[in-house]
Amino acid sequence: MNTGSSDAIFISNSLSIPLSQLAFSATRSQGAGGQNVNKVATAIYLRFDLNNSDLPHRVKQKLLESGDTRITQAGEVVIRAQNFRTQEQNKRDAIDRFKKLIQQANHIPIARRATKPTRSSVRKRLDSKTKHSSKKSLRKNVGFD
Repeated sequence: MNTGSSDAIFISNSLSIPLSQLAFSATRSQGAGGQNVNKVATAIYLRFDLNNSDLPHRVKQKLLESGDTRITQAGEVVIRAQNFRTQEQNKRDAIDRFKKLIQQANHIPIARRATKPTRSSVRKRLDSKTKHSSKKSLRKNVGFD
């Protein structure tokens, strides 16, 4: 697994999750797979209990309020990975998807600061409107007396 270390998943510089808090179980994959599909359990379920984790409170709240279907009512993250033919690849895929989910919840958007348009941009806009108005007024019907 390419998680940065063998004992933790690094989400950001200040946030990491120990692998001991993740539970993995293997089941049989769905879909076509030939003779092998009925014998080998290659699909992986990754389970992570939010309530008993070391995540910051704001990240837990954001995940619980997100409405993501991978998060149960009991506060457990369940990710099923079955895209690949081996358990190891599916486990890596599940960890990557879990990492992306936590990174999205950990992200704090930068607050937008209101700004005023510059004087030149206001002047250009008004000049453009004046030109457009004069062009339209020249197209009017000329009244003959």
